[in-house]
Amino acid sequence: MSAVQTSVAPRTEGPITPDSPVKSPATVDAPVLPAAGRSEVPAAPAPPPSEPYPADRALHAMIARMTGGIAPVALSLAYLDWASHLAAAPQRRMEIAQDAVRDAGKLFQAAAHAVSPDRKPWSVIKPQAHDRRFAKPEWENFPFNLLAQSFLLGEQWWRKATTGVRGVAPENEAIVEFSVRQVLDMLAPSNFAATNPEVLQKAFQSGGENFVFGWQNWCDDLKQALSGGKSSGDERFVVGKTVAASSGKVVYRNQLMELIQYRPTTDKVRPEPILIVPAWIMKYYILDLSPRNSLVKYLTGEGFTVFAISWRNPDEGDRNVAFDDYRRLGVKAALDTIGCIVPRRKVHALGYCLGGTLLSIAAAAMARDGDNRLMSITLLAAQTDFTEAGELTLFINESQVTFLEDIMHERGYLDTTQMAGAFQLLRSNDLIWSRLSHDYLMGERVPSSDLMAWNADATRLPYRMHSEYLRQLFLNNDLAEGRYHVEGRNVSLSDIHAPMFVVGTLNDHVAPWRSVYKIHYQVDADVTFLLTSGGHNAGVVAPPGQPGHTYQVMTKAADAPYIGRDEWKAQAPHFEGSWWPEWTKWLVARSGEPCDPPRMGLENVDRMPDAPGEYVHT
Repeated sequence: MSAVQTSVAPRTEGPITPDSPVKSPATVDAPVLPAAGRSEVPAAPAPPPSEPYPADRALHAMIARMTGGIAPVALSLAYLDWASHLAAAPQRRMEIAQDAVRDAGKLFQAAAHAVSPDRKPWSVIKPQAHDRRFAKPEWENFPFNLLAQSFLLGEQWWRKATTGVRGVAPENEAIVEFSVRQVLDMLAPSNFAATNPEVLQKAFQSGGENFVFGWQNWCDDLKQALSGGKSSGDERFVVGKTVAASSGKVVYRNQLMELIQYRPTTDKVRPEPILIVPAWIMKYYILDLSPRNSLVKYLTGEGFTVFAISWRNPDEGDRNVAFDDYRRLGVKAALDTIGCIVPRRKVHALGYCLGGTLLSIAAAAMARDGDNRLMSITLLAAQTDFTEAGELTLFINESQVTFLEDIMHERGYLDTTQMAGAFQLLRSNDLIWSRLSHDYLMGERVPSSDLMAWNADATRLPYRMHSEYLRQLFLNNDLAEGRYHVEGRNVSLSDIHAPMFVVGTLNDHVAPWRSVYKIHYQVDADVTFLLTSGGHNAGVVAPPGQPGHTYQVMTKAADAPYIGRDEWKAQAPHFEGSWWPEWTKWLVARSGEPCDPPRMGLENVDRMPDAPGEYVHT
C-alpha cells in the first residue's frame, strides 16, 4: 500500500532531484520549503537503462524462494574451500577423529554411571551460561541429561571441525561454521516433544492440552503470516494511541519522509533542538514506544525541542530511490525545515543504526562544505566502518549481493520477510527455536510487548538504495576508506569536528560495539563513547527506572592519544542504571540557557496531520 496522499508529489522513475537553493532563515543556504500540506515536485530524470540478463535475474529470483534468499553459489564455494583444505590436512583430520573417539568414550562412561547416586548431572560437558535451552532442572534427569550432553558434544565437535583448518579464507570459514550451527540448532533435543522433558511434563500435567493450544497458536501464526495482519497480542499496541503516542505535528512532508515536531512539555526549553534520524529498515517509533519507555517523551520532559524523521515505506514505484536521496530529502530537508522554524540555532543530531551511518555521511558532507549547523552528533549502534560488522557480513559478498540484487529487481524492493529472516538467523535459538518450543510444544504464549510489536512492524527497502548501501558501504567500505562521494566529491569523516556521543551495545549482533568503536580514529572531534548492556534494540531503549541496565562511559579529546577497544573496556568506569540521563547531561553541557519554546511548524501547519503522521501506517 502506498502512503502517498493527494498532497504528495507523484513518484518518478530514477533518482529524486532537489529544488534549487535560495536564502532561508537557517544559518546556511537551504532549498525553498513548500507550504505545509504540499511537497516538492522533482524534475523527471531520464529513464534508467535497461537491466542486463533478465532471464538470469528471473532464475535467481526463483531459486531465492527455495533458499530463503541465500545464494547457493556463495555457500557452495565456502564449503568447497573448507572441504578441500581439510582433505589436504591428514593430521588435522586425524585430530578431529581422535576428538570424536574421546568424546564418545566420555559419553559412554557417563551413561554407565547414569543411575549412580553420586553422579554429577553435567559430568561430561556443561551448557554455556547464555544457553537457555537446557537451563531448567528437568534436563538434569536421566535420560534427558545424556541427550543434552550428547548434543552439546556434537555441537562442540562440529565447531572444532569447521574452524581452525589452515588455508581456509576467514570469510568462508565463518560461513561454514555459521551454516552448520544453524542445522545443529534445528536438531537440538529441546525442539522435539519426545526429547524435551519440559514438554513431556507439561503434557502429563495437562493431559496433552498443551499440544491442542500449541496447534491453535500455530494456526493463528499461519493465518497472520498469510494475511499480513498483526501477531496475537499485538492488538494492544496501536500506533498513535499506545505506541508512537507523543503529542506533536507533522511540519514537513516530501516523497520520502515526514518531519514531526513534538510539543514541549516544559515551560522553558533548551534553545538548540534535537533531530532524530532513525533507520528506514524499521519504523521510526522505536524511540517513541509506550510512554514509559519513549526516548522522545523523556527528552521533551527534560526541556528539549524534539524533531523526528518518519520514513515512508517504499513500494515497487520506489525502485530507483538512491541512498543519497535519503540524505538530501531526509537529513538535509529536515535541517532546512528546522532552520525555518528555529532560525539561527544549531541542532543536536541523533542517528540510530543505519540512520546513524546516514547522519555521519551528511555531517561529513556538511563539514566539507562549511555548513556548521550541527552543534553535536549522537550515534546509537551505528557503524561507519564495516570490516567487522559481525555475522551480518556473512550475507555480504559479491555472489550474495548479486543474488540479492536479482531478488530485489523482480519487485523493486527487498521484502520484509527476507530482511526479518536474516536478522532472525543471527539469533536463531532465541528468535526461532525457543519460540517453536514455547509456543507450539508447550502451548504457551510469551506476553507481547511494545518492542515486540514494533519489531513485527517491518518495512521494505528500495532496490537501488539497498544495492548502493551493500556495495559501497558493506562490500567496498568506501566511507571508512575515503572513497565515498556526495554530490560528485569525496567526503571524509575526519572533517567532522562537532563533539560526538557514540553508544554501543554489549550484545549487539547487528552493529557490534567493537565495530562502532572505530569512530574514535575516523573523526577529528571529541568523542564520548558509552557501552551499555543489552542488544541492538533493548540496549538503546533503556529508560530510567528499569532494573538491570549498566553502562561504561569515557571521553577522548580530539587531540588525545587513541585507546584500543579492549584497553578502553578495562579502563572505562562502570555505572548502574540507564544511560539516558548520562546523555542528557552531556547535551545540557553543550546547550544554551532555557528559553521560550519555538513555534509549531510553518505557516498553514494546521493542514498537516498530527503525530505520528501518515507514513508510519504504511
